[in-house]
Amino acid sequence: MASQSKTSVHDYVVKDARGNDVNLSSYKGKVLLIVNVASQCGLTNSNYTELAEVYGKYKDQGLEILAFPCNQFGAQEPGTNEQILEFACTRFKAEYPIFDKVDVNGEKAAPLYKFLKSSKGGLLGDDIKWNFSKFLVDKEGNVADRYAPTTSPLSIEKDIKKLLEKN
Repeated sequence: MASQSKTSVHDYVVKDARGNDVNLSSYKGKVLLIVNVASQCGLTNSNYTELAEVYGKYKDQGLEILAFPCNQFGAQEPGTNEQILEFACTRFKAEYPIFDKVDVNGEKAAPLYKFLKSSKGGLLGDDIKWNFSKFLVDKEGNVADRYAPTTSPLSIEKDIKKLLEKN
């Protein structure tokens, strides 16, 4: 049996932090910023703060941020999903969805992350280098761009705006 090849982010089903299936096709027509997050990283404060700011500015125009906790980099996301949710929502007022903790590299990498990486490789190969790597996805579910962990969410505002303005 040939498996149907997935050509868009919208072809994936992922688990949210509470273990429920979320079909990413429910985000058709939205611009997505997909980020692997961590609670104990040097980049945590600036990224979570700016993600909340960008989300506040653009959520009503069609931006959705999808946060995927990952413990593969320096074991900087050791908590349970409940602890991660509490941290992100209480400390950083995250209003965007936070999903089940995933691997982004290696054999056990989440299928969504395998797709993202194969769509937009990094400068040093496809692997995610660290926490807070970002993928910008257009309204049709195509990966438009990839940003390094050190790229500030506010600095990609112009790219987000461009995709939001496209019909």
